[in-house]
Amino acid sequence: MLENRIRREDLKGKVVSAEEAAMLIKDGMTVATSGFTPSGYPKAVPLALAKRAEAGDKVGITLLTGASVGDELDGALSRAGVIKRRFPYQTHNDTRNGINAGSIAYQDMHLSHLPQYMSYGFFGKIDVAIVEALAITEDGGIIPTTSVGISPTALKLADKVIIEINTSQPMQLEGMHDIYIPENPPFRKPIPIEHSGHRVGTTYMPCDPSKIAAIVVTDMPDKVRPLGPIDEDSKAISNHIIEFLEHEVKMGRLPKNLLPLQSGVGSVANAVLGGLVTGPFTDLTCYTEVIQDSMLDLIDAGKVTVASGTAITPSSEGQVKLYQNIDKYAKHILLRPQEISNNPEVARRIGVLSMNTAIEIDMYGHVNSTNIMGSRMMNGLGGSGDYTRNAYISFYTTVSVAKDGDISSIVPMVSHVDHTEHDVMVVVTEQGLADLRGTSPTERARLIIDKCAHPDYRPMLNDYFERAMSGKLKHEPHLIGEALSWHQRFLDTGSMKVK
Repeated sequence: MLENRIRREDLKGKVVSAEEAAMLIKDGMTVATSGFTPSGYPKAVPLALAKRAEAGDKVGITLLTGASVGDELDGALSRAGVIKRRFPYQTHNDTRNGINAGSIAYQDMHLSHLPQYMSYGFFGKIDVAIVEALAITEDGGIIPTTSVGISPTALKLADKVIIEINTSQPMQLEGMHDIYIPENPPFRKPIPIEHSGHRVGTTYMPCDPSKIAAIVVTDMPDKVRPLGPIDEDSKAISNHIIEFLEHEVKMGRLPKNLLPLQSGVGSVANAVLGGLVTGPFTDLTCYTEVIQDSMLDLIDAGKVTVASGTAITPSSEGQVKLYQNIDKYAKHILLRPQEISNNPEVARRIGVLSMNTAIEIDMYGHVNSTNIMGSRMMNGLGGSGDYTRNAYISFYTTVSVAKDGDISSIVPMVSHVDHTEHDVMVVVTEQGLADLRGTSPTERARLIIDKCAHPDYRPMLNDYFERAMSGKLKHEPHLIGEALSWHQRFLDTGSMKVK
């Protein structure tokens, strides 16, 4: 089996145990790994590193990954106290707790920025790259598995490289990747992608074979996350978006097969795409970061011709379907580095329709997608900003209430701003859709309250808005202290409602 996995003869002598490979990582190092939400991430070496720390070795690292990764990496290293600094996105509870407790220094970043910031030297030297691979070519090229993420940049910059050959990943993944690495300014050229299915690179990641210090053979599958069921609220959100898109086609602002779709991560985003399976649109294309279950369903339904992303992140059920039908899906899926999948230049050129989720949205259209009540980090910005500012049309979705109705997702002022009113075009909840294009702030406020807020909170929001409008300043009026008191009220009483 390894003959087809390690095709370069002089590298076969580099096969070692995970424990031996983990000894290459020293205290204070910066380590960059493969992995993206959470697929294609290294598992055996991080687990061995965590055991070292648990046994008393002093080892603390700065960890860079494409996005979120699984328990074997973020979880194990967080529990062992190995992660001291973390970039740029995470979803693991142990890592999140460390960030919020202050034991892990964390910077939330746009995902398209991370690889180029690495290349610019903004993070200093990359000491070690740990990359999960399907195989190594005769020339030393590394074939990724279910994600690409920052791996090409990590391989290029790292002093030493550790490769985890994962035999649980099917060889049919080979050929699914399109690896293109931009030059640094002032030598950077336009990225020559003109449509979602345009191939512009190689099917492997270049790597200097002399830097490969260790190869570890594993058979550990990705620990994929479950996706919530498509509930009535999600169906309603999806239906509002489909109705809006039908209207845009009728008005001549979109072609019949729309423009390339981008959808964020998680159950609501997956459900929104799921509505298109039985929707009226065909011959669809996608230019996104994560390919989830609904994307596979759209391919099965003959609705999507090409899906470009940087990772395949199905549920456990979706993973079974993916592997059982990998030959079919491989004809439709392209996996690129996140610097390309999330690139603003490409997103604007091909005109993506971006659909991302929010924690809360205020009545003027500002979006908080990262911090609960303004100060507790949830996951991070992810790629949403990469697409939002450069989209042909940008959508933000959320259910109108949380915590069994004790929290309104529509508020006078968000407790943390990730996306400004200038970039958010359409807001959607299960209650309705607010088209904010061409509107003033006060017009946006009326639309969002009337169309998107839950009926239980509309009177409170309208009362706030009318009192704010009674002052001398009418453009985007606020009662600052009272706006912030919405969040304080929940912290004090457990509900935003006035009792």
